[in-house]
Amino acid sequence: MRVVYFGTPDFAVPSLRALVGEGFDVVGVVTRPDKPTGRHRSHSTPSAVKVAALADDLPVLQPERPSEPDFLAQIAQLAPDLSIVAAYGHILPQQLLDVPKRGSVNVHASLLPALRGAAPIQRAILAGLAETGITIMQMDAGMDSGPILHQVSTPIAEDETGGELSERLAELGAEALIEALTLIDEAGLEPRAQDPARATFAPKIKREEERLDWSCPAEAVARKIRAFDPKPGAWTTGRGKELKLFGARAVEGAGAAGAVLRADDELVIACGAGAVSAEEVQPSGRARMPVRAFVNGRGVAVGDRLA
Repeated sequence: MRVVYFGTPDFAVPSLRALVGEGFDVVGVVTRPDKPTGRHRSHSTPSAVKVAALADDLPVLQPERPSEPDFLAQIAQLAPDLSIVAAYGHILPQQLLDVPKRGSVNVHASLLPALRGAAPIQRAILAGLAETGITIMQMDAGMDSGPILHQVSTPIAEDETGGELSERLAELGAEALIEALTLIDEAGLEPRAQDPARATFAPKIKREEERLDWSCPAEAVARKIRAFDPKPGAWTTGRGKELKLFGARAVEGAGAAGAVLRADDELVIACGAGAVSAEEVQPSGRARMPVRAFVNGRGVAVGDRLA
């Protein structure tokens, strides 16, 4: 089967590797253009999927947008039997979805129709869900609205971070994808339409959402810190500077919202109800570090107020 694969971040790499390992003919890998980096933006950083593709000598395409006429012509020339999409970052136009003979499928990190959108992993933790999973779906021109082919669920651990859950779901997604493609080839899969009335949404995380609100209950604050660990990082301000927190859990404690109750191996901050303990921090412009190192550097002390 000739396959064109669309993906960008680390989450998409296991599915690509699984396709190669199972002997699928990956005739093209589509990912974002290299990202300019460095002080003068003189260097460029390839996506995780591009790095994986080049390691397997797979052809890489990097359009600015998947609707570009030249890119559409390139895909048509590849004559794929199937397109597979995993966290690519763009909604594919119908013209592109219509190119493969056997259609296009998506590896989505939620149990659709729940959490349609760009940030299902972080939103699942933010919402305090007990489980999530992977959906393999037929794609249409909507946002994660196509018929369901296959689903696999998994519990969310109480202390699981967004990064940890993403890694688990990436591997689960690779397994689910191969299972779905095998079933399609051997016995066929009957697509099941989503119920739009049950749909919930997981829009892209905005900068203002990353800021911690210490007037919220400790459980909600701790979930936000875990959801945004390691990226983008939940942040607050202390002594007038931005500070990101990691390794959070809700603990007993009381005080004015944002007050630092303890600063040693842990940073304990009062919330609207209860308190939150963090084990690591990242001051603005510096690397992530243990709380003890930050305290020893006089970065924070008991009695400070985070905002």
